[in-house]
Amino acid sequence: MNDTEAVQSFAGALGWLDFAVVAGAIGVLLVIAYLSGRREKDTQDFFLGERRVPSVIASLSFVATEISAMTIAAVPAAGYRENWQYLQFFIGSAAAKVLIAFLFIPAFYKYKCTTVYEFLRHRFGPETQYAGSVFFFITRLLASGVRLFVACSAVSIILGWPLDRTLVLFTAVSTAFIAYGGIKAVVWTGAFETTVFFVAAFALIGYLLAQVSGGLPEAWRLAAEGGRLSLFNVAPSVSDPKTLWGASANAFFVGLAVFGTDQELMQRLLTVQSRRSSQKALIGTILATLPLVVAYLAVGTLLYVFYQQNPALPRPDNSDKILSHFTVQALPFGLKGLVLAAIILASIDSPLNSLASSFVTDIYRPLIRKGASERHYLWVSRIGVVGFGILLIMVAWPCQRLEGILWVGLQVFTVTGGATLGVFLLGLVTRRVVNRGNIVAMVASSLAMVAAIYASEAGLAGWKLRIGWTWLIVIGTAITFGLGYLLSLSGREAGSDARG
Repeated sequence: MNDTEAVQSFAGALGWLDFAVVAGAIGVLLVIAYLSGRREKDTQDFFLGERRVPSVIASLSFVATEISAMTIAAVPAAGYRENWQYLQFFIGSAAAKVLIAFLFIPAFYKYKCTTVYEFLRHRFGPETQYAGSVFFFITRLLASGVRLFVACSAVSIILGWPLDRTLVLFTAVSTAFIAYGGIKAVVWTGAFETTVFFVAAFALIGYLLAQVSGGLPEAWRLAAEGGRLSLFNVAPSVSDPKTLWGASANAFFVGLAVFGTDQELMQRLLTVQSRRSSQKALIGTILATLPLVVAYLAVGTLLYVFYQQNPALPRPDNSDKILSHFTVQALPFGLKGLVLAAIILASIDSPLNSLASSFVTDIYRPLIRKGASERHYLWVSRIGVVGFGILLIMVAWPCQRLEGILWVGLQVFTVTGGATLGVFLLGLVTRRVVNRGNIVAMVASSLAMVAAIYASEAGLAGWKLRIGWTWLIVIGTAITFGLGYLLSLSGREAGSDARG
């Protein structure tokens, strides 16, 4: 039986309890959106929640955005198909959060930034701000399109719906929910989502252990024999992207770029009242993320053991679908609904508010319509949420031809993440001033990364780059930082020192 036949056989297997769980979860989201959005009066409220969000709520919301569908669906697939080496990325990621807390956040609060790209205006000038925002649009649309596909692909399998219908439906829900409730809806529902993610993960682990003949000792033995418990890859290689060194370096620089220079995640940390509260919220995410990633890797390992002990059971034609396939086939009523609710919540938590905030604050307000009323900017913000929702569908649809989607999502960020991070670091750790030169450096870095990925994967004129893709964001950051620094030596441009 192939994956399509499995869907046809089990699509009707959801019971009333499953639908009740899903309906309850969505109902909570709608209540939060209503309570959050009924008092929206300006863009400060819509994008920052008037900086009145409790730090613990901001921290949990950050975790929900960091985890999202890439953990709920793709991390179990990695644990099922490969091993635990994905956890190596956590080391660099945690180190990046500590550095961001004490280097990036103070600068953002000093200038009372609505978006992190306003910092670039204060430090270098408006052109750098515009470039940073445009690079964010490109990066976030591509990466979030992959993330949206992962969530909707899983939902479509569980419900037996066509992928296009699922993409449209859940993007529409996200658009309506975020356009009305703004960042307060995003942050408070993010805290709720993180709770559901934990509950679903531990429920899955408990159920799978109960289904494994021989319990935990036998599961451990089979997983070890299958190479599924490998955690560290310490090979002295730069061509293997999944070594401890490559993964840690990649995660550190990706972490700096995602957590420190990407508006979607940093926006959560700008909703709290003070710099100190923001720093506490970010450090707190380290303690919450690790057990969640470990839990979903454990789900993937246990799925491998389950299918090893039940070889006659059908498996999906694409290993990325293993969790949703198992959910449809084997989970009891209620637990199916819980997993489905977790995946749906992951698909609804989208970057639409952060994309709209960057568009209105960094592009529309200074370049297209200066001096308009706050009511006008709030209206444009909500229209922007709708527009970016449509763009996300257009990015997500072609992803169905890909496999190993977890690594694809990480490679996507490599292209422009280093370019953005390099210019932020130039502003944070040096006193050099360059404005238009930063655009040259960012474009050059991104083009170099595209060429490097192509040379690494496909080769150029019969020559193949022997370096793992995890190192590319390190190189991209160095190119942007170095080229921007060199261009700054040609003469000072208007701008202020961010460290004052």
